Amino acid sequence: MLKYIFKRLVYILIALWVIVTATFFLMQLAPGSPFASERSFPPQIEAQLNAKYGLDNPWYVQYKDYLIDTVTFDFGESMKYKGRSTNDMIAESFPISLTLGIEAMILAIGFGILFGVISALYHNKFPDYLASTLAVLGISVPSFILAGLMQYFLAFKLGMFPVSGWKGFAYSILPAFAIAITHAGFIAKLTRSSMLEQSNSDYVKMARAKGLGKWTTVFKHTLRNALLPVVTYLGPLTAGVVTGSFIIEQIFAIPGLGKHFVTSITNRDYTVIMGTTVFYSIILLFAVLIVDILYSVIDPRIKLRGAKK
Repeated sequence: MLKYIFKRLVYILIALWVIVTATFFLMQLAPGSPFASERSFPPQIEAQLNAKYGLDNPWYVQYKDYLIDTVTFDFGESMKYKGRSTNDMIAESFPISLTLGIEAMILAIGFGILFGVISALYHNKFPDYLASTLAVLGISVPSFILAGLMQYFLAFKLGMFPVSGWKGFAYSILPAFAIAITHAGFIAKLTRSSMLEQSNSDYVKMARAKGLGKWTTVFKHTLRNALLPVVTYLGPLTAGVVTGSFIIEQIFAIPGLGKHFVTSITNRDYTVIMGTTVFYSIILLFAVLIVDILYSVIDPRIKLRGAKK
C-alpha cells in the first residue's frame, strides 16, 4: 500500500507540473496584459508595473519564477487588488467554499443514495418511477436555473431564506441545495444501477434464502458493494463542491474561492489565476488518490489483488 501511495504521489507531482506548464503558456498566448484595461495609466507606469511583476522578462524566466512559486506555494501579490496577496485571498475565501461544499456533499450523498436505494428496492414500481424522475430532473436542469428558481420562490416570494449573501447558516441552505441537486441525481442513478446488479448476485440470494429481511440485506450486504461506483464519482465531486461552484457563488454573492477564480480570469490577474489553478488541481488530484485508497477499505478484494502485484 505504501509503495502504491508513493507511486501515486509521483504521478501527482508530474500532473501538477503539466497543469502549471499548460496554464502558464495559455496565459502567455492570450492577447493583452493585466493592465491593458487601465486606460488612465501612462505608458511609463504600465512599464513599471510590468517590471514589478516580472512581465517584461523573457518567457523562460517567467516560467522559472512560476515553477518556484508553485513549489514554495508563494504566488505573490495580486495584480488587480493592491496590497492583497494570492495566498491571503485563498486563505480567506477557501473556508467559505469548504463550508458550502461540505453541506452540498452531505445533501448530495444522502439524498442520492436514499433515492437510489428506494428505486432499486421498488424496481418498476411507483417509488422507482418517482425517484428516477426526480433524479433525471436534477441532472437535466442546470444548477444556475435551479438557483434562480429557488431564489425567486423560496427567498423572494415566500421569504423562507435569505436571497443572497453570507452571514450565517441560513444563507448557505439554498446555494448548498442548488449545488447538491445535480450531483444527487447522478449518485441516485449510479446507486440504483449498481444495487440492481448486486441484487442478482449469489450472496444476496443466499442472504434472502436464510430469511433476512429486505432492508437488512441491503445494509449488510448489497449496499456496501454497490457503493463502489458512487465512491468513484466522489473524487471529482469533492474537488468540485469543496472548492466552490463558480456560478452558484456568483448568483448568491458568496465571497468564496470560485468567485475569485472567475474574477481573476476576467481581470487577467495572472498571480491569482496561477494560485487558484494550482490549489484546485492539488485538491482534485488528492481527492482521486483518497478515492482509490477507499476502494481497498470498501472492498478488501481490491487490496489483495494489489498486494499480489
